[in-house]
Amino acid sequence: MTQHPGRLQGQVAIVTGAGQGFGRSILETFVGQGAKVLNMDIIAPSDDYLSGIKGAVGEKAAYQIKGDVTKAADWERAVSACRDKLGGVPSIVVNNAGWTYSNKASLDVSEDEFDRVFAINVKSLYVSVKAVVPALIEAGKGGAFIQISSTAALRPRPKLVWYNASKGAVSTASKALALEYAGNKIRFNCLNPVAGNTPLLSKFAGAKESGDPLTAEQLKQFNDSVPLGRLSEPRDVANAALFLADPASEFITGIDLPVDGGRCV
Repeated sequence: MTQHPGRLQGQVAIVTGAGQGFGRSILETFVGQGAKVLNMDIIAPSDDYLSGIKGAVGEKAAYQIKGDVTKAADWERAVSACRDKLGGVPSIVVNNAGWTYSNKASLDVSEDEFDRVFAINVKSLYVSVKAVVPALIEAGKGGAFIQISSTAALRPRPKLVWYNASKGAVSTASKALALEYAGNKIRFNCLNPVAGNTPLLSKFAGAKESGDPLTAEQLKQFNDSVPLGRLSEPRDVANAALFLADPASEFITGIDLPVDGGRCV
């Protein structure tokens, strides 16, 4: 049987927070399309190849490092790991790792919560650019950054004000970066998912911890807020990320792409 190359054949990618949720689905989708992928995740148990990830490039298609997306040294280590373990400079970066405090009045948000949401959601983009863009410019072949922003950047709501603001910063910075590095053929785009079936969903509902169970009434309220009648699934975000990462999308840069079932219409 004829083997057809995947849409990301020969590409090396970094996906942050790919231990679960959207990130894991993006990693598996990219590997299935021929990419070699590095997961940088604070919850990764150790630096090692990932087993059980099926791809077109063999068993060693995915590697993980335990790393903090807010730390420049960990980003430098991720770029080195791509070269040493996956065979090249990352041409795709998916800034997926994110955080939110629990849904609550703005006056109740602590300074530590404010600092953390901006560090994980915004500073991570800053340090990723500092670490990866010089390598892409040196390689001279362009690249693609994809940020997992949020519908909160496009249609903000009360009680998650500073989370909304952090995602707005991500979307605005991505547009400016798209213009700044267009001459280098480095594209910057955002995906803007509606609330999804991930561990953070409970915090959007006001729970104390990620992964706390939601009531049937809470789930119905989320689903009813989306015109297509359901929350986003990891596969929805992964398929949209694949579209923006695909070299066939080389003329698309500086956009926010809602993955929201019509929520922002």
